Amino acid sequence: MKFLLHCIAVIVLLFSSSITTFADKVKEEPKEEKKENQVNEKKSSDDSEKYQIPNSVMDISKENTYPNPTQDLPYLQPSELTKELIETAQVNIENPDLIKILNESSISTTPLAIGYRATIYLGQWALNYESTETNVNWEYQKINTNYYDNRGGKAPYQIHYNQEAQKQVKGGLTAKIESADEVKKMMLITAANKTKLPLSFETIIGAGTKKDQVYNIPPKRLGYLYAYAPAVNEKGKVTYGEVYLVLKGSKKSIVVKNVTHQGIGAWIPVQDHASYGFVASEVPK
Repeated sequence: MKFLLHCIAVIVLLFSSSITTFADKVKEEPKEEKKENQVNEKKSSDDSEKYQIPNSVMDISKENTYPNPTQDLPYLQPSELTKELIETAQVNIENPDLIKILNESSISTTPLAIGYRATIYLGQWALNYESTETNVNWEYQKINTNYYDNRGGKAPYQIHYNQEAQKQVKGGLTAKIESADEVKKMMLITAANKTKLPLSFETIIGAGTKKDQVYNIPPKRLGYLYAYAPAVNEKGKVTYGEVYLVLKGSKKSIVVKNVTHQGIGAWIPVQDHASYGFVASEVPK
């Protein structure tokens, strides 16, 4: 009887230990999942802070005397046929110009088309762009300088931003590359989605554009108010390939051949924004 009770006690102990181990494991798993979520949240927070507009940068879209056109991102929603074709390709296709061509195409097939085959060459294309680094230079290009000499003054003198001449700020690719316009579109889409900034490869600040923000020049000082156009520096990799539309019976697909990759960078100005730097000096700058 004692032996039986002893066996029962051992079984209960082992069973209790298994339950405790399982419970501990269940408790640990949410911690790991929570830790992973915290890492993702931290990364998202870091990106948000990285592209956050500093206090020295102001939106001048309302004050700008030159009305810049709104830059619409050249993204096209693929049609059902285009989606079906893109899914058959072994390479990711994001080029909006190629998607537009596929959207405008129509293919009629029949199950009875036994033995029917066709291969249509659509050309050499920049297929997609993969970003590796995105940074913002808030003082990309100087656009204006306001100056006042208060060395003979006895009280602070107030100045504010006043654009003295129209200024055109252009971005562009950092190197020559095939299908440059198509690559610029894909880089613009990527950079705008990452930074959430109004980007355009060209922006103009009109003469007479003003901002009410006041900067005080102390007595016996020279005052300089500099204005800069900010821009995003986008770097990544472009994938190229020869695109073929293949029809075989009732089946249709896209085949990509001779795939190559090329690194590329671009400067993309932030539209209708200006960064300001104020200096009060005893000597001329």
